[in-house]
Amino acid sequence: MTGSWQKVNFVNSRGLNLAGLLYVAPGNTGRIIINCHGFTGSKEGGGRALELGTELSRRGWSTLLFDFAGNGESEGNFADLTLSGQIDDLTCAVDWVVKRGYNQIVTVGRSFGGSTVICQAARDHRIAGVCTWAAPARLMDLFTSFTDESLDSPEEMVTMAGENGVIYLKKAFFRDLQLYDVPREAARLTPRPLLIIHGTKDGVVPPGDARLIFEAAGEPKKLVWVEGGDHQFTGHYLQAWENLFAWLNKHFPGT
Repeated sequence: MTGSWQKVNFVNSRGLNLAGLLYVAPGNTGRIIINCHGFTGSKEGGGRALELGTELSRRGWSTLLFDFAGNGESEGNFADLTLSGQIDDLTCAVDWVVKRGYNQIVTVGRSFGGSTVICQAARDHRIAGVCTWAAPARLMDLFTSFTDESLDSPEEMVTMAGENGVIYLKKAFFRDLQLYDVPREAARLTPRPLLIIHGTKDGVVPPGDARLIFEAAGEPKKLVWVEGGDHQFTGHYLQAWENLFAWLNKHFPGT
C-alpha cells in the first residue's frame, strides 16, 4: 500500500506496545526515514512530521513515525521514561522496518529525540545516517534546569516544568542520563554521515550544544545554522527540510 499513512504497531523489549504511522514510498525503494519526536512530544509532530513524511515519499523515502513508550498512543507510563528506554524503543523500530525489507535506514530526531538517535546509532550499524534538529548535548544541564528540586532528596519522583504544564519523572531518568555523553556518542558514528540542524535563536537548547556535537563527530558531518530559528523552527521549518533533502541527495543518491 502506498500513498497514505498506515497505522502500525510493534513491541519494545519491555513488552510495551508502541504506536506508529508508516508512509510507504512509491516503488518500494527499500529506503526509510525513522523520525523521532522530542521530549513530551508525539509522532505526528503537530502535523508537521506527517507533512515531512509525505514530502519524503515523493523523493523515494518511506517514513516511520512512532510514539516512544509513555508518550502519545504508545503503552507505558511517562514517569518511567529514560534515554536508555528510548534507545531500546528505536532499536525495536529498526528491527521492525528491517523485517519489512528496508535496507537503507536513516534516523532523524528532534530535540531529545535527536540525542536519542545519536546514542542509538552509535550502537547500531544498521543505521546508515543520522540527522538531528535542536538536539541537546549537555543532557544533565538541560533537564536539571526544568526543576527546582534537589536530586539528592529521598523522594523518588521529580516535578518538572513541561511545555504543557507540570510533568513528573522518576529520579532514574537523571541517573540514566549520566550514562551518556552525547558528543562522545556522536564520535562513534563515523564514517556514517551526520547532519546537525540548529536554530540560532533556540531558547531551550543552547546553540552551543550543536557545536559540541559537531566538533566531537568525525567526517562526514555538516552543521547547519537556521538563522532566527527557535527551538520549534517556527517560521523556518522549510529551511530545515531543504537542508535535510539536500543532505539525503548527497549521501544517499537514488538508484
